[in-house]
Amino acid sequence: MSAKIPKRRTATVKGHPTARQADKVKTVMHEWKQGQLHSGSKSGPVVRSQKQAVAIALSEQRKASGRPQKPKTRRHKKGQRRGD
Repeated sequence: MSAKIPKRRTATVKGHPTARQADKVKTVMHEWKQGQLHSGSKSGPVVRSQKQAVAIALSEQRKASGRPQKPKTRRHKKGQRRGD
């Protein structure tokens, strides 16, 4: 009897960026290096800090993931919790 070998999943490993996400980071960092990366919109100031450029790149990477965002959970005000 031969053992059945399971097929490998084509999805990426959790925690590793997809090709589209990696391309987005590459594009953003290239813009920063050329001095064309703006914070916010194109009318915002030019980003000079590498740390800020990385933060923008990771933010855009999450947006490029194609997965829906988790809904924000509502926080109860103090004294308005269930049972109070």
